[in-house]
Amino acid sequence: MQFPIFKTKVEGVDRKFNLIDPKEQEAYFEAKAGKEIRKLREYLKEKTFIAYLLGKKNSGKGTYSKMLANIIDPERINHFSIGDMIRDVDKELKDPAQKESLVTFLEKNYRGRFSVKEIIDSLENRSTKNLLPTELILTLVKREVEKKGKKTLFVDGFPRDLNQIDFSLFFRDLIGHREDPDIFILIDLPENVIDERIKWRRICPICQTSRNLKLLPTSKVGFDEEKKEFYLMCDNPKCNGARMVLKEGDELGVEPIRKRLELDGELIKRSFSLYGIPKVLLRNAIPVEKSREALDEYEITPEYSFERNEGTKEVKINQGPWTVLDDEGVSSYSLMPPPVVVSLIKQLVEIFKL
Repeated sequence: MQFPIFKTKVEGVDRKFNLIDPKEQEAYFEAKAGKEIRKLREYLKEKTFIAYLLGKKNSGKGTYSKMLANIIDPERINHFSIGDMIRDVDKELKDPAQKESLVTFLEKNYRGRFSVKEIIDSLENRSTKNLLPTELILTLVKREVEKKGKKTLFVDGFPRDLNQIDFSLFFRDLIGHREDPDIFILIDLPENVIDERIKWRRICPICQTSRNLKLLPTSKVGFDEEKKEFYLMCDNPKCNGARMVLKEGDELGVEPIRKRLELDGELIKRSFSLYGIPKVLLRNAIPVEKSREALDEYEITPEYSFERNEGTKEVKINQGPWTVLDDEGVSSYSLMPPPVVVSLIKQLVEIFKL
């Protein structure tokens, strides 16, 4: 399954944008996809669609959909994940009135292998390691879609225990539930990207802010004389420069979630093979050798490294393009979120023939 390389380089746009700065982002999107953005805004004044996001864990599903909403119209576009939906159900079960309403809804709409009483018992006593019945997830997704009203929806986090037949039946039941277009958004990114995002992640022990020593450092970097290693200091003024730490297990990278990633990969392949629904194909990385013609250098995810002046003890931060090996072993650049969203915008315009 090959995802095409989408060209974000635009002839005549020579300005270099700082894609971390919100104002610069706004100017970037206008320069790269202003015409298409206006077309989508006009479309969403009268119409809606439902997009199902499918990608591996940490592939950027929430980041891309929320960025798109902010650019186009945050009042008309809503993102929700299955995980958040289930956590909201857990809260409902603790309130007697909301629990009664949920039971009534399930008695009317749920069709599956278990009784509603068994479903409620399993929800109240479940372990996060145990997967919920697919029929229940389907019913709850439909309820969430109805609760959101007439908005464009981006939905992510689908059941991972579906075999080929169940997968087709699941989406056959869900697609067309609301009378507007349905779209699959499939996201491809190298496993090495996920691995390094996890291994270099650092957490503030006070405010729990997450940053990345290699990919998203804070403004202040320290040096541990004993361990001979650099560390990040939290930017939150309330934390007084607290040293950010490696979360237990992060040093293992993708190993603890490898089975999950493999299942997610299978889910993407199954989605790709389904006929009758338009697909947006997004890729997080492109081969280095093809980057010059496809994108501008500032659209590449930067990698940070550090040097320490032994005399002044000051730490210098260096920046360069982040190079990773993709899943075929090809040297590639990982992309910043904005160019991926430009690809998303232009593919949506093409699908809707705007």
